[in-house]
Amino acid sequence: MPASSVTLRRLGIAGVCLVSLALCCGLAWWQWERFSSASGTFQNLGYVLQWPLFGLFPAFMFWRIRKLRRQAAEVDAQETVAETTVPEVPAPRQRRAPAPSPAEDDELAAYNRYLRELNARDQ
Repeated sequence: MPASSVTLRRLGIAGVCLVSLALCCGLAWWQWERFSSASGTFQNLGYVLQWPLFGLFPAFMFWRIRKLRRQAAEVDAQETVAETTVPEVPAPRQRRAPAPSPAEDDELAAYNRYLRELNARDQ
């Protein structure tokens, strides 16, 4: 994309974000007026707090999308570097038999003998 179209696109997005914020702040003001009136309820007060958040949401999404694109570009760059280097494969590990416990109590030894007998019967 040419640089001028990117700049125009960013200006358009910034304009939409500002219009959204202005519109939602206007709606928040309207809800504040409703809350202040004789027939106002706490639901109107909730909307007063909610509308500015709705107005900020497009700007948040624009920021979030830019952040995710930047992270994706960094990951792609790292993968490109990783593809050019040959990874070293480590040698396979040798399995070791578990070391016998030095201090086996009599009860545990009897239980293990019982399990070995059961296993021998099943075989």
